[in-house]
Amino acid sequence: MEHRIQFGSKEIVFQLTYSKRKSLGITITPELQIMVTAPEGASLERIEAIVRKRAPWIIRQENFFLSFHPKTPARKYVGGESHLFLGRQYILRVKEGKRNDVHRKRNTIEVTAKRKGKVKKVLLNWYRLQAKEKFGELAEPWIEEFRKYKVKPTGIYLQNMPTRWGSCTPNGKVILNPELIKAPKRCIEYVIIHELCHLVHHDHTQKFFALQKKMMPDWVKWKSRLEKLLA
Repeated sequence: MEHRIQFGSKEIVFQLTYSKRKSLGITITPELQIMVTAPEGASLERIEAIVRKRAPWIIRQENFFLSFHPKTPARKYVGGESHLFLGRQYILRVKEGKRNDVHRKRNTIEVTAKRKGKVKKVLLNWYRLQAKEKFGELAEPWIEEFRKYKVKPTGIYLQNMPTRWGSCTPNGKVILNPELIKAPKRCIEYVIIHELCHLVHHDHTQKFFALQKKMMPDWVKWKSRLEKLLA
C-alpha cells in the first residue's frame, strides 16, 4: 500500500507492508522505490514517524542510486528539438514575427516570437493556457462522478510544483502541475482522480486506495507511465 510523508520540501512516497518481524525495516531499490516493512499491529502514525526520522538516510540512498541513472538532457527551445504535448512528441519550429504566437500542426509546434530569446517564454505561456483549458475539460466529468460522495472541489488551479503532480487543500482546492499537459490524457485523469479521492478520504488509507481503484482500476499503469515520461 502506498503512503506519503512530507520532509521539508520533499515528498517521500513509500510502499508499506506488514509482517511478523519485530522491528521496522526500510529498503531503497535501485529503481528508487522505498519499501517499508512494519510489524503487524504497528500504527501508521508510528510508522510515518520512523520514516520521517530516517528521511535523511533515505534521501542519501536515493541520490546514490540516481548517480547511476542516465541524465535526461535539459529541454532546448530551438528549432528541431522535440517537445511533448498530451503524450505526443512534436518537433519545434521557430520563426521571428511581429507578434508572439503558437500553432500546433500535425507533427510540429510552431512558435513565432518577436525575438528568438523569447521562444521559451512564449511556448511555456502557451502550455499553461492549454493546461488551463484541457484540465478543466478532463476534470468536469470526474467532478460530476464524485458528486455521489457528496464532495465537489472549490476549483481547479494551476501551480508549478517541483516534486508533485497535484495536491488538494483542506478547503477543497484541487491544484495541478501545468507540466501535466505534456502527458497523455489518462495520466492527467489519474492525477485528477487521485486529488478528488482526497476530498473523500484525506489520508492515504486503505479506503482511499480502494476508492481510487474503483474509479480507475488501472491507475498504477498510468501513474507509472507518467513518472517514466516526465521524470
